Amino acid sequence: MSLVYFVLWVVFNGRVTLEIVIAGALIAFMLDLFIKKVLRLNLTLSALVKFLKIFPDILVYGVVLLVEILKANFSIIKLVLAPDIEVEPCLVKFNTPLKTEAARTALANSITLTPGTITVSLDGNELVVHALNREIAEGLQGSIFERLLARMERRTNA
Repeated sequence: MSLVYFVLWVVFNGRVTLEIVIAGALIAFMLDLFIKKVLRLNLTLSALVKFLKIFPDILVYGVVLLVEILKANFSIIKLVLAPDIEVEPCLVKFNTPLKTEAARTALANSITLTPGTITVSLDGNELVVHALNREIAEGLQGSIFERLLARMERRTNA
């Protein structure tokens, strides 16, 4: 992976000089060492290939997350500004079909980032979510987030 970091360093610098090559080699080596020793991640070429395989899905997920955050913001504004709508906060418990811890954590964080909801607990496949209103809580299980994360899981295992 040091070679990948080094190549990225040179490409992002835009020119090749002796100083850039020496600094790039040192930084690439130190970054690789830091990732392996401190973060305890063993990034390999196969892991990079898996990441590149799902990168388009990650971009789609980011766009969907932004759209859902915007939609939820307007929904919360409507709840706050409309005096006739009664807010009914609730706790919702549901199981997710996601298999990996990373996907379940991404789901929990996406729910928390969306206004009006916060993930209270993630224990195995079970999520407990506090929702500001019943209407918001109904769309949690089987959400677009779950479907996109499940697709990413399938692609990384294929």
